[in-house]
Amino acid sequence: MSLSERLGQGDSENARSFPDLSKLSEELNPRFEPPATSDDTLKSQVLETLIQSLGQQLYSGQVEEEILEQHVYEAIASVISASQRSLTSYDRAELVQNIVDEILGLGPLQTLLRNPEITEVMVNRFDRIFVEIKGAITATDLKFSSEDHLRRTIERIVGQVGRRIDESSPMVDARLADGSRVNAVVPPIALDGSSLTIRKFAQEPFTVKDLIATGTFSIEAMKFIENAVAGKFNIVISGGTGSGKTTTLNVLSSFIGKNERIITIEDAAELQLTQPHVVRMESRPVNTEGAGQVTIRDLVRNSLRMRPDRIIVGEVRDAAAMDMLQAMNTGHEGSLTTVHANTARDALTRIETMVLMAGMDLPIEFIRQQIVEAVDIIVQQNRMRDGSRRVTQISEIVGLEGNVIQVQDIFTFNHNEDVNSKHVGDLVPTGIPFNNNNFRRGSVTTSALLR
Repeated sequence: MSLSERLGQGDSENARSFPDLSKLSEELNPRFEPPATSDDTLKSQVLETLIQSLGQQLYSGQVEEEILEQHVYEAIASVISASQRSLTSYDRAELVQNIVDEILGLGPLQTLLRNPEITEVMVNRFDRIFVEIKGAITATDLKFSSEDHLRRTIERIVGQVGRRIDESSPMVDARLADGSRVNAVVPPIALDGSSLTIRKFAQEPFTVKDLIATGTFSIEAMKFIENAVAGKFNIVISGGTGSGKTTTLNVLSSFIGKNERIITIEDAAELQLTQPHVVRMESRPVNTEGAGQVTIRDLVRNSLRMRPDRIIVGEVRDAAAMDMLQAMNTGHEGSLTTVHANTARDALTRIETMVLMAGMDLPIEFIRQQIVEAVDIIVQQNRMRDGSRRVTQISEIVGLEGNVIQVQDIFTFNHNEDVNSKHVGDLVPTGIPFNNNNFRRGSVTTSALLR
């Protein structure tokens, strides 16, 4: 008897009772249903007509939207007349919007960017687009017309911020006009075609109330951190990719006084500070001649000569950690930054590793002493099983015992052991008193920070 025959002899009732995996997959991972789009052939014909009438001006970005819409209406009328097709006023308006989005915007992605529920857009290749909604990744039916169409969209994005992407420089970080973070990868390193990831920027920045309402912080923990920022403690926000570090950094920055001079340093500008005395700086990659690179480390060094009261670094990921520690240790108190790490203890190890990237042959004991003197508090943030972002630790750097940095938790996260519950847990105080004895500010107690 063949293997297929033996496999076919299973119990028929069990086979009938076994769930339909395709339907189950659809239930667990529903497809995002975009608005219906007009016929692709008609759209292509209209674009060809526009190219004939406008030429290279079409994708130059120099045509005003009102003028472009008028040209689109005329092109649609011409194509409809030639093809003897009829369109309703709704279909005609939708076709105009789609074509304007493709020329002035990001094509099929423009619809997703308008949706406030979508937090991330992921293009794996021109015909595979996914989105994140409320922490869950969902497939869409949208697609670019071709690899060239996707590539043209990527080049438009990076060109607007003065960057380039090609075979010699196949990876780039950029941002959209609204501040949304963009990462693009193209062949030859992207094997299945160009890839694009957009982390959407909130139209209105998250506030203290938002972080408390979503459970990211408890009221008591937020009061503690607010007073710590106002009291000029140096704070590092630690967490994994997509854990909400930048959002938390932005909210914590709002506690800085309006009379303080703030210097912000980022790879791609995302912070939205409302204080009047802010200088924003952004790193820059090499240009087409292989020169002109300005790194985060360069900007941190330069910021020390700009008379800052506070230095905020969007993320430290390399030897810039050395300069950041030096800044914290040389009178620039109340500085804020983020690092990638899974726990507060891991964050310290990451900082050590990044300091060693500076190429200086420093003893590990010296590096740890610098960290203890510079960093006061670590806020650990994680992405939970339900997709929510929660602060899971607020820890104080106590000091050195031997060669080991001593850390004590002021707040920890109590996880709900019921995996089926929608309530993932709570951030609660440990009861261990915070008693920062840093020589710069004297002794500060927990009670002082919770007032």
